[in-house]
Amino acid sequence: MNYLETTHNLYKEAALTPDIGLCCTTNPIWELPGLKIPKIMQEMNYGCGSTVHPRDLSNNPKILYVGVGGGMELLQFSYFSRQKNGVIGVDIVDEMLEASRKNFKESEILNPWFKSEFVDLRKGDALSLPVEDNSIDVAAQNCLFNIFKADDLKQAIAEMYRVLKPYGRLVMSDPTCEQPMNDALRNDDRLRALCLSGSLPIKDYVKMLTDAGFGTIEIRARKPYRILDPKNYPTNELIYIESIEVAAIKDPMPEDGPCVFTGKAAIYFGENDYFDDKKGHVLLKNQPLAICDKTANVLASLNRDDIFISESTFHYDGGGCC
Repeated sequence: MNYLETTHNLYKEAALTPDIGLCCTTNPIWELPGLKIPKIMQEMNYGCGSTVHPRDLSNNPKILYVGVGGGMELLQFSYFSRQKNGVIGVDIVDEMLEASRKNFKESEILNPWFKSEFVDLRKGDALSLPVEDNSIDVAAQNCLFNIFKADDLKQAIAEMYRVLKPYGRLVMSDPTCEQPMNDALRNDDRLRALCLSGSLPIKDYVKMLTDAGFGTIEIRARKPYRILDPKNYPTNELIYIESIEVAAIKDPMPEDGPCVFTGKAAIYFGENDYFDDKKGHVLLKNQPLAICDKTANVLASLNRDDIFISESTFHYDGGGCC
């Protein structure tokens, strides 16, 4: 049995018998006017964060969500896209698809605005999505890509890139880990299926996205997630795992490389009202400007004593340069 078969069986069981402790999201449940999420959906929320961001979801976008879980994020996406087949949900596990269908029926009772037809559930594989090229405005996955090994991860990202429209965005939540993991952890199929031992450093995670062609990367949140300790896992040291929320935008790759936003800001505090670097970045006096890491490096190279550049906060919510 390979790691993908292990993953399939694990989530088959999680569909038949909800496992509240399978994943541990640090996000509160969405509270929006008229949105009520069935308890069963909350119990089957097998993610480590959220991929639902209202600023991504204006103008009735066509949405794709891969790895449906109990359907909670599909319901949340439907709140912003109230149209037949406005949201596509893809999963390889028949039992998970069936559980979502049942949960949507309960959602219809709790939410008068919701209709099951808003969601088009399709059986399919993240490595070969049953979705047309350039047809999706917002694609999302929560705690799925973390399961894949390198070659499969590359293919899964390439598939998301393929189905997105130009300037569409891939929104993700995945565990990450800056510490090295031993082979016993990396090769444990069950721990990988549990979204633990497949965790990558953020730098490697981002590179996988930019290598696929995404020209802009936004790191929107970075939060504590899990500890792997020697008493319970095959490790001699504590392993600290975080979860991140990331958006990768399918815009053209800049000639000087991708724009990666890790939550840095620049503040000009000189004698003039503003500073203009003549490259598209205007810093108003004492007004923080969100900047990508590339711009931060360029500004730092000027060696000015009137520009402050913050460290990465790993929180970016739009605006700023580029």
